[in-house]
Amino acid sequence: MTGKRIQLPQHGIARAAILAEMNAARAHDVHWREGQVFSLVFDAGDEVNELAKAAYTTFFSENGLNPTAFPSLRRFETEVVAMVGSLLGGDGRTAGNMTTGGTESILMAVLTAREWARTHRPKVAQPEMVLPSTAHPAFDKAGHYFGVKVVRVPVSDDFRADLEATRHAVNLDTVLVVGSAPSYPHGVVDAIPELASLAQQRGILCHVDACVGGMMLPFVHRLGYPVTPFDFHVPGVTSISVDLHKYGYAAKGASVILYRNAELRRHQLYATTDWPGGIYASPTMTGTRPGGAIAAAWAVLNFLGEEGYLRLARTVMQTTARLRDGVNAMAGLRVLGRPEMSVLAIASDQDNIYEIGDEMNVRGWQLDRQQFPPSLHLTVNYAHRDVADRFLPDLVQSVLAARQPSLRRSSNEFAVKATRTATKILPGRLISGVTGRASALFGGEGGLPQRSAAMYGMMGALPNRGDLHGLVLDLLESFTTPGGER
Repeated sequence: MTGKRIQLPQHGIARAAILAEMNAARAHDVHWREGQVFSLVFDAGDEVNELAKAAYTTFFSENGLNPTAFPSLRRFETEVVAMVGSLLGGDGRTAGNMTTGGTESILMAVLTAREWARTHRPKVAQPEMVLPSTAHPAFDKAGHYFGVKVVRVPVSDDFRADLEATRHAVNLDTVLVVGSAPSYPHGVVDAIPELASLAQQRGILCHVDACVGGMMLPFVHRLGYPVTPFDFHVPGVTSISVDLHKYGYAAKGASVILYRNAELRRHQLYATTDWPGGIYASPTMTGTRPGGAIAAAWAVLNFLGEEGYLRLARTVMQTTARLRDGVNAMAGLRVLGRPEMSVLAIASDQDNIYEIGDEMNVRGWQLDRQQFPPSLHLTVNYAHRDVADRFLPDLVQSVLAARQPSLRRSSNEFAVKATRTATKILPGRLISGVTGRASALFGGEGGLPQRSAAMYGMMGALPNRGDLHGLVLDLLESFTTPGGER
């Protein structure tokens, strides 16, 4: 793919002109400040945001690579790790590090399991990890990067990891069992005590992905809501990933990877001593680590404290209850499963949920689309406290609009049905050829369309997931090519 040729300007551009162009470009971004986005951004209000910005810019130039050069960052990081560890049932032996986000934290957990196995299970030639189908794709990325085979098991009717399937999947090559607290698609917490017990019985590691819930579930529990045990209070849990830039409301990118003890964390660390440039050591994937993210996380955690996080969690759970009850009261809509905090999936047994999502887009709401089963995703945070009463009437209107016949909707339905029929009667090589030329239809030559119901319907009809994988890579390539975002 050839992109637009872009070079450095011959002469520098004025500051005012640069900022004006940046603000103009920003006008096309999702409107998260109005509380109309249910993913990507977590907003605890202006006071917290301003503190995070001030802390970040104060340490804008500092580098977390060398703790001897910046002992301030070392202090901030170790104290953040200690605070989060204590919140999640850790003790004086708990160890960990800050990372740039949940994906890096998960990468570190999988790398650690592989390296642990090389020491404690040297006969394992091909290490495996067992995880539910709802676990985050970062585990697949980690398996791809580090040569750990990913074995996914189905979830039960309650969308939690199928325990019997997990037991059958664990074998002599398994080094890690994974559970989510909660899973991103449906907001349910896997049966962590049972998963951890299984791992403990087999003498292997158990990681809990609490990237979404780690800074929320402890406070939800303290507020009196039922929460499945998931942290270091559970015997057998050996590591936990927690994002601070989600319900910790810190600046991006800030996450924490925690281990039950320093002996486990040791397998994560990297050092080389034979480089002419000196000794090089790094605790996580990255070398240079932005000091601003570390400092901002420390500042926000200390500013809010337990009382502040309880206050935010109370508001979020009250807002979530209003949204959940409002959705369940609508004919044809329902919230999937029994979410334990503020992550929801909306589905319908009678309407095209993607068409409803498109109608919500038209009304200014940004909702992620999900599959298996088709649903719309909501991650409710403090920013949504004042918009629930606008969201629900718009959802009602979107359902009604999605039920109205239209030429566009009929064309979409015909295209999806035609795709399903074609996949049944045409040779696979022809279907692959058509799929390979479909990126323009799906937005690969000009960005994703505002309405995506037809796209999701046709993607769900493709029998060869490899074709879909290639199509997604085409789209990703276009988004990272100059001019490809038109």
